[in-house]
Amino acid sequence: MKLGIVTAYPPSKITLNEYGYHLVKNFATLDIVEKIIIFCDYTEEEKVLDFPSSDKIIIDQCWNFNSYKNILSVTRAVKKHQPDQVLFNLQFMKFGDKKVPAALGLLLPKSLKTSNLKSTVLIHNILERVDLEKAGFTKNPLLKVAYRTIGYVLTRFILSADNVVVTIPKYQKILTEKYKKNNINVIPHGTFEISKEPDYIEKLPYLKKVMTFGKFGTYKKIEILIDAVEQIRKKTELKIEVVIAGTDNPNTLGYLKSVQEKYKNTRQITFTGYVPEEDVERIFIESSVVIFPYTSTTGSSGVLHQAGSYGKSVVIPNIKDLKEVIHDEGYAGEFFDPHSSESLALAIQKILENDNYRLELEKANYEAATAYPMQRVCLMYLKTFGHQVINLKKVPV
Repeated sequence: MKLGIVTAYPPSKITLNEYGYHLVKNFATLDIVEKIIIFCDYTEEEKVLDFPSSDKIIIDQCWNFNSYKNILSVTRAVKKHQPDQVLFNLQFMKFGDKKVPAALGLLLPKSLKTSNLKSTVLIHNILERVDLEKAGFTKNPLLKVAYRTIGYVLTRFILSADNVVVTIPKYQKILTEKYKKNNINVIPHGTFEISKEPDYIEKLPYLKKVMTFGKFGTYKKIEILIDAVEQIRKKTELKIEVVIAGTDNPNTLGYLKSVQEKYKNTRQITFTGYVPEEDVERIFIESSVVIFPYTSTTGSSGVLHQAGSYGKSVVIPNIKDLKEVIHDEGYAGEFFDPHSSESLALAIQKILENDNYRLELEKANYEAATAYPMQRVCLMYLKTFGHQVINLKKVPV
């Protein structure tokens, strides 16, 4: 089978590039996949192919972030290679943070459909569950209506693919009922790397590292975390370091710099900046607890699955999508009110002061993460579009 994957790909800093990397890496391990063509974004640095079976990979850099030409260049590249199936690794701002190029990129599934090319779209978020104001799109009520209308039309184009995949069962229900389509499947997000089961012994017992990981500034705000830790410091003898691992969200450039200035006199805060793939494991392993200072979500959380794979406890906001992922996939965490630093402080303190509770959460999260390693997820994709290319009834999942 010749598989095409449309995705951002490392060393790119475009959203979902890490997910694209792990899809490719795990599809390459499967004998049934003879060739993978990555239809990816242009980067000056060489693309990362540091895994076995990379000889199966063809790199076709055929699109640029915020380019108006992506729909033409990607369609042309796919036609050139003629894969048996094309898998899109998408979210609504995949091809740009400007409205027109972002929208044009989402027309690609329809473009391939009219060219008689088979496609499956993994869509990580749906507009029906995005808070447009908190996600940094707009505060204007009229513009919100316009965005919803445009989002409805774009979702129609996305659903024109042969198969559509979401990672949360609730998304399938919403899309099926609203758009009256029966080609929508649920496949879990999956866990990138499954390390051997951790020993659950804190690596730095004298220092509690409270870590958050991601792109910050829209619905991911770190002031609430810093304020919560300051409250704990005033009440306890705990030695705590706050680790902010990641960069600004493209919609809020300069956010982290402004936070650094605001809290320049607050002790033990580390801003790591961009975290290369080779440093991700260390960042997680050194952490006592992983915090999700979100006021909203735009889908499942890759960071949650990473935390689980390293056997880490988590503190989760009491909001819909994350609660559903935790319930559906078996993760465990301490919940907090996303608008209250006092609530977050209590949640963090509960874990840091109770080793037995921390261990309980860590073991539950490792077990949940190991249930869906990426190779199993890739097998589920093969079964989803397998009837169109090959009989996969005997493929185990």
